[in-house]
Amino acid sequence: MSGTQNPYAYQYETVAVSQTAQVLGGTGAVGDYVHRLIINVITVASAGVTLIDGSTSIVISTAASAVLGPISLELNMRSATGPWKITTGAGATVVAVGIFSA
Repeated sequence: MSGTQNPYAYQYETVAVSQTAQVLGGTGAVGDYVHRLIINVITVASAGVTLIDGSTSIVISTAASAVLGPISLELNMRSATGPWKITTGAGATVVAVGIFSA
């Protein structure tokens, strides 16, 4: 789009192993949108991933349910109570795709 930014263009943010409540976007905000999480499981025993909406934790992956390699999960969720945050275990990385506040 010439001279304007497409408001529906997805962004992405990477989350490394062993991160605690990493905010998606610069500051994150209520109404931010998570389209997809791409989880790369490196070590099954410690591959937990939790998505946090403000103070509400949503367990996405546990070590017991993980398989080695990439997992793509379509979520299509808007934040209701605060910025989206992600916590990862020592055995998983995440690429979060969505629309996040700068």
